[in-house]
Amino acid sequence: MVEIYRDGDLSILKDKTIGVLGYGSQGRHQALNMKDSGLNVIIGLRKGSKSWEKAKEDGFEVYEVAEASKISDFIIFLIPDVEQPSVYNKEVAPYMKDGKILGFSHGFNIHFGLIKPPKTVDVIMVAPKSPGVRVREEFLKGSGVPALVAVYQDASGKAWDEVLAWAKAIGSTRIGVIKTTFKEETETDLFGEQCVLVGGLMELIKKAFEVLIENGYQPELAYFEVLNEAKLIMDLIYQGGLENMLKGVSDTAKYGGLVYGPKVIDDHVKSNMYKILENITSGRFTKEWMGNPEESYKRLNELMNKIKEHPIEKTGKELRKLIGIEK
Repeated sequence: MVEIYRDGDLSILKDKTIGVLGYGSQGRHQALNMKDSGLNVIIGLRKGSKSWEKAKEDGFEVYEVAEASKISDFIIFLIPDVEQPSVYNKEVAPYMKDGKILGFSHGFNIHFGLIKPPKTVDVIMVAPKSPGVRVREEFLKGSGVPALVAVYQDASGKAWDEVLAWAKAIGSTRIGVIKTTFKEETETDLFGEQCVLVGGLMELIKKAFEVLIENGYQPELAYFEVLNEAKLIMDLIYQGGLENMLKGVSDTAKYGGLVYGPKVIDDHVKSNMYKILENITSGRFTKEWMGNPEESYKRLNELMNKIKEHPIEKTGKELRKLIGIEK
C-alpha cells in the first residue's frame, strides 16, 4: 500500500545552513520556498554564472560551489544530471564531513553509482512532480505540488524527519508526498520520459502528422487533429482519468479510439517498452548518456536540430501565431 505523508517538522532544519547548488528552475524556486518557510538557505554557483546576480537580487548569499559545500550542513544538488558527478568529486566530496545531509530531486546519479557519498552522511530525496515554476506558484497560493520522497542512506537515524521537513519547506506536504526509493523514482522517471511523456508522445504525434500529409491532407488540419487537440484530451485525463476523458468526447470518438487505438499501440509496442525498461534497469542507458558527455551532447544537438526541421514544427509555428498562442 502506498504511503503518503502530509506533514513534517521544520524544526529539524531550523539551525542548519542549507546550500542549494544550482539556480535553474528547481534550484531557484525550491530555494525561495525554503527561505519563505524560515530556513537559512545559501546558493552555490560557478563564479561568473548568469544566475549569480539573479540569486543575489532574490536575497540570497551566493558562494562558489566548493565554499557553499564547505559551510553548509545540508547540500541539495539541483544542477543537471550530467554535471553532478564531476561537480561532486571536485567541489563537494572534500567537504562531506560526518553528519552532513546530501539531497537530490532525482535519484539518477546515486542509484547508478555515479556519486558515492561516504557512509557517515544522510542521503535523501524530494522529487517534486512538476516544473520548478509550478512549485513556486502553488506555494505562493498556499498550496503545493505532490512529490516523491526517499531515503537512500540514514546515517543519523533522522533522515526521514529531514526529508519530510524539506518537503514541507517547499510546500509539497500540503498536497501529499509519496514514499518511494531512489531506484523506483529513477527507473520509473526515465521510463516515463522515454516511452510516453517525451519520446513516445512526440513520435506518435509526428508519425500521425506524416501519415496525413503524405495522403494529401492539409498540414494545418493535420496539426490541429494530431497535436493541438492532444492538449485538450490530456487536460481531461489529468482532471479525472481515462474514463473522464471518454465521457468528454463523442460516441464516435469513443468507439473509434477504443477499437482501433490498441491496433496502433499494440503488444509489439508493449514489447518494445519492456526492452526500453531493461535498457534503463541494466544501466546501459546511463552508460550511453553519461559515458562520454561530449559525444552525448553532440548527438543530442543533432537530434534537436532534426526536430526543429520537421514539417510539423514549421506548420505549428505559423498556426500558433495565426491563432494568437505564440507571438
